Amino acid sequence: MTSFILLPLLLSTFYFLLSTPTFAQCPVCIVTVGGGMLLADRLGIDDFLVSLWISGLNVAISFWLATKIKNRFLGNPIILSFLMYGLTLGYFIFTQQTGSSSNTLFGLDKIIFGQTLGLFIWFLGIFADRYSRKLNGGKILFPYQKVVFPVGILTLLTVLFKFIFKL
Repeated sequence: MTSFILLPLLLSTFYFLLSTPTFAQCPVCIVTVGGGMLLADRLGIDDFLVSLWISGLNVAISFWLATKIKNRFLGNPIILSFLMYGLTLGYFIFTQQTGSSSNTLFGLDKIIFGQTLGLFIWFLGIFADRYSRKLNGGKILFPYQKVVFPVGILTLLTVLFKFIFKL
């Protein structure tokens, strides 16, 4: 019985000691955020707030995927982000999830507005991370800063939108 427990424990310890580090906005993070978005939608969270996070997920996927693509045009994370933005909006329009006059904020469709704002909020988070590194001589202020800045700014603005507009 002891060897039955000891062997997996020993193997997993070696696995974690010998594994290579992962980088921010890795596939595991992306899948986790995507699963969280599905759950949020099922819980009845407002379309605007869900759209903000879907757009953030798209930008995170784009920045990760751009490192894997060798094509000069599609390997640009900003171009890829806008492509993902367009594909996502196309999907929402094609499935007729947009265009309802009762689902608006400031007279704009909540899904389209949320997707657009989420894209720029995530870019703002990436810019804040890079700017803080520039001010700090290329060094990070704390571990996982590359993830914390975009997610933190999007979280803060999501909470503000939730309470200000009672979404």
